[in-house]
Amino acid sequence: MLDFARQLSGYRLTTAEILYHMPDHPGVLQTFVWQELDIRPEFPVLRKFLDFWDKRLDGKLHSVRVASCGIIQPAEMRHFPVELRLH
Repeated sequence: MLDFARQLSGYRLTTAEILYHMPDHPGVLQTFVWQELDIRPEFPVLRKFLDFWDKRLDGKLHSVRVASCGIIQPAEMRHFPVELRLH
């Protein structure tokens, strides 16, 4: 229920694809996918996570790709010129 309230206050589902250098093999890139509710365009939750990563984890960040989508959106309604009968 807390997530629903957050969505109503402007949070959107945010997915980040994080490329980082493996600590033991710096020439090799590894992918990590992070997903959480966040506010765009500032992304405070993602920034907090990336700050934690930078300070506490050994793998140096290479790049981050972000996508954001609202889960709660106005309903789409389309009219189809079809008549269905139930007997």
